[in-house]
Amino acid sequence: MGTFNVTIEVAAGPDSPGERIRTLAGTGQMYSSVPAAILRRLGVEPTGRRTFVYPDGERVERDIGWPVVRVEDAERAHPSLVVFGDDDSEPLLGTLTLTMCGLEVDPERDELVPLTAYLPGIRVEAAA
Repeated sequence: MGTFNVTIEVAAGPDSPGERIRTLAGTGQMYSSVPAAILRRLGVEPTGRRTFVYPDGERVERDIGWPVVRVEDAERAHPSLVVFGDDDSEPLLGTLTLTMCGLEVDPERDELVPLTAYLPGIRVEAAA
């Protein structure tokens, strides 16, 4: 599996002005991350903090928030949990945002495809 670039649009809310950002996408990233300076400039407010662990084991705390995100040129934008990244960090598109937008990564072709969503549960046959 490789990684590839995807353009997203991020805004503070559905009627707020947004900004188009090139992000790195792949299947290994759960959370989307956008440099904090961009999120703050757009008016996205942190709603909490979470602890994250780097591959080398270092733990860091980062603000999180819920901007509205449009992936590529999708018809609709959706709220998504996004990490306020370091100002010099590369924006990342994570699987949580993709799922919220009804998309997933096709790891064989390194592209986004419609999400195959499954409903858990037991189907009950109607009585005749």
